[in-house]
Amino acid sequence: MQQSICYDKTRSWTISVSWGYTVQIYRGIFSVREMEMPARTFLNWYKRADYTGFSFNTRPVARHACQKPFVFYLSNALYNKNTNQTASEYVQHRLPSSECKWNMADPSRIERVQVYKKPDPHLWDKAPRRNCCRVLPRKKKGTMVIAVGVCGEDDVIELR
Repeated sequence: MQQSICYDKTRSWTISVSWGYTVQIYRGIFSVREMEMPARTFLNWYKRADYTGFSFNTRPVARHACQKPFVFYLSNALYNKNTNQTASEYVQHRLPSSECKWNMADPSRIERVQVYKKPDPHLWDKAPRRNCCRVLPRKKKGTMVIAVGVCGEDDVIELR
């Protein structure tokens, strides 16, 4: 799965784009290394075994309401031949949750995310095989716009 990580610095959000599947918005800034680690959304078949029974590292699922991601699922994707890019739309999957009382921007007002991406036929020849993403200025209220593409000089690829 192609995953891109970007940051909305003004709101202190980390955004994970699993292109063609989901967009997740997290309150706070998390490292790329942490975000690339799969979330522990599954259990071991053996009830007595814990998460260390897996042969790979996993990220624990957040229990606190403020730490849970806002998840948006793919609802539509179109390729535009004129601009040579794919436009995909992700719609929020609303689940009942308790209120977050942290004093920071609240992603619950975002209803949809639009992601624009141009194909890169040479992506597999590059390292790391990850595109960067940028949060663009909003066109409509309740909509986040993201551009995914080749990493540029100004893109944050790792926090230091």
